[in-house]
Amino acid sequence: MNDNIIIVTIAGAVVAGTPLVLAALGEILTERSGVMNLGIEGMMLMGAVFGIAGTLATGDPYIGVVAGTIAGAGLALIHAGLVISLRVSQIVSGLGLVIVGTGLSSFIGKLPASPLTDRASVEGFHRLLPKGVADLPGIGPIVLGHDPIVYASWLLVGACSFYLFRTRTGLAVRAVGEDPATADAAGVRVGLVRYVHTVMGGALAGLGGAYLTIALTGIWQEGITAGYGWIAFAMVSFSAWRPWRALITGYVFGALTNLSFTLQLAGVAVPSDLLAALPFLLTIITLIAISARPASARGRAAPAALAVPYDRESRVL
Repeated sequence: MNDNIIIVTIAGAVVAGTPLVLAALGEILTERSGVMNLGIEGMMLMGAVFGIAGTLATGDPYIGVVAGTIAGAGLALIHAGLVISLRVSQIVSGLGLVIVGTGLSSFIGKLPASPLTDRASVEGFHRLLPKGVADLPGIGPIVLGHDPIVYASWLLVGACSFYLFRTRTGLAVRAVGEDPATADAAGVRVGLVRYVHTVMGGALAGLGGAYLTIALTGIWQEGITAGYGWIAFAMVSFSAWRPWRALITGYVFGALTNLSFTLQLAGVAVPSDLLAALPFLLTIITLIAISARPASARGRAAPAALAVPYDRESRVL
């Protein structure tokens, strides 16, 4: 029963969508504080290369995950310094960090001492639950057959949703994203809130990149994220800046990225280039559809102060 194409597709979508869910969740936290981070792709690449390097160096994929998370957070800290303290254009800074992350990850992967591109695949994460439980019909592969990072992503989605919408601190974060001057007048430290949540967003992007290389591919290749960061960025709008919707959207895109495998199981021959383009085509079509419906667009409105630098000295009292 567990070989059924529907079950295999859903189970594969959960795994393939996890890096997207983590990166999109991080961007939701960042954008809710009023900072736009277009550099997700670069942060995921840094997380990916440090994740695989850490795993190869220690033989422990969890150390690789920690290394990738720190790498993503480090790049996000640079972004925060540029856009919050120096008030550089958030678009320019984000695009610049995509270039930096792409180039630096490529350089690290080709270091003469031990190029990562020449290394054998690493051993990924083991399933959290025993084989007997994970192999239960239907529910086993879909819900019970995953590694700890997948379950951690579910917990993070729940925790972030509770944090943003059920706590005073989360209310302060949303206030900073909507009207930083009013939040400042109420005693909220706008700069600190934005710094913390920008770094948190980069850390989750780095975690997503590390999981991609360790769990999904097991190897390092240049540009291995292949646009995952851009899809994650678009997912934030699709999900209306809500973590639970990002979880579902991530699994839809995960199913699309796994579509070639699904069609092979079904015996359908489709050009691989077309399948690779499907997630991006869906992104464009969905954005057009949302923009064409004013009521839908209003319901998915971004935080009012998103990408707007805040200067306390210019605040009108």
